[in-house]
Amino acid sequence: MGADAPGKQELETALILRSNIIIDDWEQASHSGEINVPLSEGTFGKGDIHAKLGDVLIGNKMGRTSDGEITVFDSTGLAVQDIAAAWKVYEKAFKLDIGYKMDLMA
Repeated sequence: MGADAPGKQELETALILRSNIIIDDWEQASHSGEINVPLSEGTFGKGDIHAKLGDVLIGNKMGRTSDGEITVFDSTGLAVQDIAAAWKVYEKAFKLDIGYKMDLMA
């Protein structure tokens, strides 16, 4: 969901401007994320980013702090996030002794 290429936009710029924007990666978000259009129009800038997801997760920045806040997570999807999630699934499956091993190199 959301923009996935330069020039694409699914959320109105007005909503972006009144929201706390959290991104996963500046390069990707500014190129093809939901902020790319307001950024190219000059109505939004790097300084308008509330936080990176990593900073929220480790507690360096606050996420949403009240019911009145609007928070938009502009996720462009990073392979490292997929790997981290897959590793957690693997660890849980291993711990619960479920699933089966596959030889992906054969």
